[in-house]
Amino acid sequence: MTRRALVVRHSGRPEAVAATDAVLRALSAAGVETVTASQDTRPDELPPFELAVVLGGDGTILRAAELTRGTDVPLLGVNLGHVGFLAEIEPADVATAVRRLTDGDYDVEERSTLEVRVIDAAGTVQDCWALNEAALEKTDPARMIEVVIEVDGRPLSSFGCDGLVAASATGSTAHAFSAGGPVVWPDVRGMVLVPLAAHTLFARPLVMGPSSVLAVEILERSPSTAVVTCDGRRQLPVARGTRIEVRVSDVPVRFARLNPAPFTTRLVQKFDLPVVGWRGAHQDDEEGAG
Repeated sequence: MTRRALVVRHSGRPEAVAATDAVLRALSAAGVETVTASQDTRPDELPPFELAVVLGGDGTILRAAELTRGTDVPLLGVNLGHVGFLAEIEPADVATAVRRLTDGDYDVEERSTLEVRVIDAAGTVQDCWALNEAALEKTDPARMIEVVIEVDGRPLSSFGCDGLVAASATGSTAHAFSAGGPVVWPDVRGMVLVPLAAHTLFARPLVMGPSSVLAVEILERSPSTAVVTCDGRRQLPVARGTRIEVRVSDVPVRFARLNPAPFTTRLVQKFDLPVVGWRGAHQDDEEGAG
């Protein structure tokens, strides 16, 4: 039976060309057929594949996640971006990494996604999903949107703001983080709500559990309409009187991990955090504990 791998690369990066060539050579040497995807490729247009290699930054990986979500296919990310939080390896390690991927020498990490439902005043429903976040943002730069927040069927607060970010644990280090939200470890199956420039005394980020349902309603008196953008890629217009519901999905995105290090290590490396002076646990302390 023919083995097949999906290869997705950032088309605008010259360095992606050399890295892609290395990936294709390594896959060919392993007897794996390749299929490439363009920016407009839909999942139903692809033949079956069992592996996926993504070359680019986190945006390219989010693109590839559209093509693999709902399958058992793991993504291996090659970092060609600036931070590359979702990527696993650097370009210099491509040949070895692909060989390990085709040999099955990797661990699988599942990342939770979010289900997003937009219901307008007439009851029309549109569904979307996000690996990182669903961002609600005003469409009129000179005006704010008026919203009321609901959690688990109960109203929590109403205020004017520039927008809101509902993020998964994975997305907590992206848009939500830049807006002042907390960093959430990726094995936490929950979601974060971060208001953007809210006109209220209570505008703290919220962390909700895996069974919670977050709802945001755009009030009829809202000065501006809005748009919901999922992962910076998929947009849904939001009129006044619209309700947005967000919950943790049962459908994850799977990543191939070759070097399963603690998330703390990834956080320190990606954000270049200072850890000078750290001594770690002392053997004497461990023996004396308990």
